[in-house]
Amino acid sequence: MKLLLSLTLFSTFCCLASGKEGKTVHWPQFRGPGATGVAEGFETPISWDVPKNRNLKWKTSIPGLGHSCPVVWGDRIFLTTAISDKERDSLKIGIYHEIAPVENDGVHVWKLYCIDKATGKILWEKLCHKGIPKDKRHTKSSHANCTPATDGKRVVTFFGSEGLYCHDFQGKLLWEKDFGILDAAFFRVPRAQWGFASSPIIHDGVVLIQCDVMKNSFLAALDLETGKLLWKTMRNDLPAWSSPAVHGEGDKTQVLVNGYRHIGGYDFRTGAEVWRFRGGGDIPVPTPVTGHGLVFITNAHGRMAPIYAIKLDSKGDVSLKGAASSSKQVPWSVRKGGAYMQTPMLYGDYFYNCRDNGVLACFEAKTGRMVYQARLGSGFGGFTGSPVASGGKIYYVSEVGDVVVVKAGTPELKILSKNPLGEICLSTPAISEGVLFFRTRTQLIAIANQAK
Repeated sequence: MKLLLSLTLFSTFCCLASGKEGKTVHWPQFRGPGATGVAEGFETPISWDVPKNRNLKWKTSIPGLGHSCPVVWGDRIFLTTAISDKERDSLKIGIYHEIAPVENDGVHVWKLYCIDKATGKILWEKLCHKGIPKDKRHTKSSHANCTPATDGKRVVTFFGSEGLYCHDFQGKLLWEKDFGILDAAFFRVPRAQWGFASSPIIHDGVVLIQCDVMKNSFLAALDLETGKLLWKTMRNDLPAWSSPAVHGEGDKTQVLVNGYRHIGGYDFRTGAEVWRFRGGGDIPVPTPVTGHGLVFITNAHGRMAPIYAIKLDSKGDVSLKGAASSSKQVPWSVRKGGAYMQTPMLYGDYFYNCRDNGVLACFEAKTGRMVYQARLGSGFGGFTGSPVASGGKIYYVSEVGDVVVVKAGTPELKILSKNPLGEICLSTPAISEGVLFFRTRTQLIAIANQAK
């Protein structure tokens, strides 16, 4: 299968960030270069067994609880966590409908770790904040959900109500920002606070944050070097747990957002709204995915569980009318079956959408024709972390810590292997130079093809 080579700034960034054209060395944000979830140029493993030390490169204990993903630049990995003064943080996994938050979570310290990529050695750790969490979390969530972002000189971490921080690569704090209480509650049941989860991204010297919360939702851009607020656009929207994405170049660069009331695009330089779309599920989690001139949006809760393919050159309100499933600006859509927790995977000419129960649907990206729909298997619990891909393989991580490797570009589901991490995993993996990095309940694990 011919892999996607996007003619956008994303692909350019992927190559520049690697240091070698077509070879992914850096993984600088949630889902890597350009938020694609794709890393190429090095052979990644198909099979491993962490409990038996097969293809295990190293593993490092990480204290506390966090679902943030590792990011990589060069020989360094950055990771965040929130450590409670209690003996052990409670965590519940599985597919269930409990909405009550965790009560009495104790005093926490929020930390940034810098880890050697080759050995797993912790090079340094920095305290970002200490105190009682200002809002509560879901029993399945943590107080460190947001993945850091880096440009190779600075690392930006976001802890919601506990603030936004920028450190250099030696761990020196450069600046910090407090945005007050960012209450990511379920708006239908406000007492159900679930924890903030939208990750910051960096683009062209600018930090972008999406804060869709109970009151005064906004999208903002800050100068990476100084932390100065460049623009702030208020959003008439309710809580979302999605991270923004960037697409385009020059004066056509857009910030793309998922949302309940407002899916849409904003001008990167000014924050002005470019286009909008109504009709999402009421708990938006997945990040927008771009390719083939389209942005793919999915979310699932309430009456809606849609997948939308929307043209990136859209202007104004492009919402579908009535029962329509397509329009001039929306080539195709699916009303039911969209992903709840996972960000989908666009790989080559195919769009892969995995629901939290492990049902994987493959579509032709340009037309929306379903190629297949099948279950990844049984005994995995739920699927929360988003997939990543490399070398024609897609990696799906179950909550119980089993990783299903799927062959991409096939007319039916083809599972290459199922591999144990040996521990709960709700985080999205990272890939750098052929090595897979998994953040599990208590560890950061590096998986690579090992010499026999």
